[in-house]
Amino acid sequence: MSSSARRFSRLLLTVLGVAAAGAAVAAERPLWELGLGVGAVSFPDYRGADERSTYVLPAPYVVYRGEFLKADRDGVRGVFFESDRVELNFSAAASVPVDSDGNKARRGMPDLKPTVEFGPSLDLTLWRASDRSAKLDFRLPVRAAYAVIGGVRRVGLVSTPTLNLDLRDPLGQHGWNLGLLAGPVFGDARQHRYFYDVAPEYATPTREAYRAKGGYGGSQFLAALSKRYDNYWVGAFVRYDNLRGAVFDDSPLVKRDQSWAAGFAVAWIIGESATRVQVND
Repeated sequence: MSSSARRFSRLLLTVLGVAAAGAAVAAERPLWELGLGVGAVSFPDYRGADERSTYVLPAPYVVYRGEFLKADRDGVRGVFFESDRVELNFSAAASVPVDSDGNKARRGMPDLKPTVEFGPSLDLTLWRASDRSAKLDFRLPVRAAYAVIGGVRRVGLVSTPTLNLDLRDPLGQHGWNLGLLAGPVFGDARQHRYFYDVAPEYATPTREAYRAKGGYGGSQFLAALSKRYDNYWVGAFVRYDNLRGAVFDDSPLVKRDQSWAAGFAVAWIIGESATRVQVND
């Protein structure tokens, strides 16, 4: 499998990790769980692109419930502070590479390298049902973004404040978890220029030179559904992006102000620890 395919595989499980979201209920769980499966994901080449890619890829399943390091429904993170209502943790995200020769809007321009994002996130529980079947969180991550492969280069700051509603057993469907997430996307000038600038040397009669600025970068809405069976896990998500009003929506590289992404995965559990820990899961 190529390095690009491996990165896409990690992205698939990062996004589908949201699908595992469920309202908290106290239970004993294994300290770690491991599994392997297959998934598919379809998404635009970048936010605002009118061309997309679809991949069928291996899907690793990893859960670790340590006191500090956690890999679970909310992704891989380090928890610096946690109470019943407040959590300060370390968050991460990523974007996929884009071959500019394979994208009409970017043809002749440098390729977009994959990016990784790291930074703190403040998560606040705003409301929780008395039976813990539902929970509403406000999440405020602020992450520094870096382009990787062929060197590491800082490409700005990103913040995606969101409201996240987790529902356990939605519509009476036992064992299923439904996650709904919505919020704006913000980036500084360096972040937006990485994706939407057109340098004068790459301008053409149909692609004017353009210089992006920082600020509001549109909004995202995501719905995700999952269920953990005895021996396997299934999950799916759909995400809607709206770039109307974004500070870069007049870039010649923005070909569509609305787009969607979707994916699903199934993973078979191949091992778990004998050690059990008490968690809100």
